[in-house]
Amino acid sequence: MSNSSAVVLPLVDQAVAPCCPPLTERPLDADEAERAARMFKALGDPVRLRLFSLIASHEGGEACVCDISDVGVSQPTVSHHLKKLKEAGLLTSERRGTWVYYRVAPSVLAAMGKLLTASA
Repeated sequence: MSNSSAVVLPLVDQAVAPCCPPLTERPLDADEAERAARMFKALGDPVRLRLFSLIASHEGGEACVCDISDVGVSQPTVSHHLKKLKEAGLLTSERRGTWVYYRVAPSVLAAMGKLLTASA
C-alpha cells in the first residue's frame, strides 16, 4: 500500500506489516480488517491484555516469563496466552538458557495508536 498514512499492524509469523490507515480516514478493506481483528481478538482476553501490559511496561521493554507469570492463572495457561499473543504478531520471544524473554513486537504500540487516532 502506498498510502503514506498506512499503519503497521502485525500478521501471524511476521513481526509487522503495512496495514491500515486511521479508522476515521477511510473504511478498512477485508484484508485490513482481518489483520486488525487478529490483534484486537488477541487483546480481547483480560489475562492476555494484562500479560501484554506487563511486558510493554516492564523495565527495558522486555520481561522474563518468570517475572510475568503471577496473573492469577496456572503456568500452562500463561504459556497458552503468550502463544496467542505471539501468533497475533504482538510479541516476540527469545530463549536465554532456561528462561524465555518476551518483548512487544516492533512498532505494535505505535500502529495500534495510529489505527485508533482520528486523522487530521
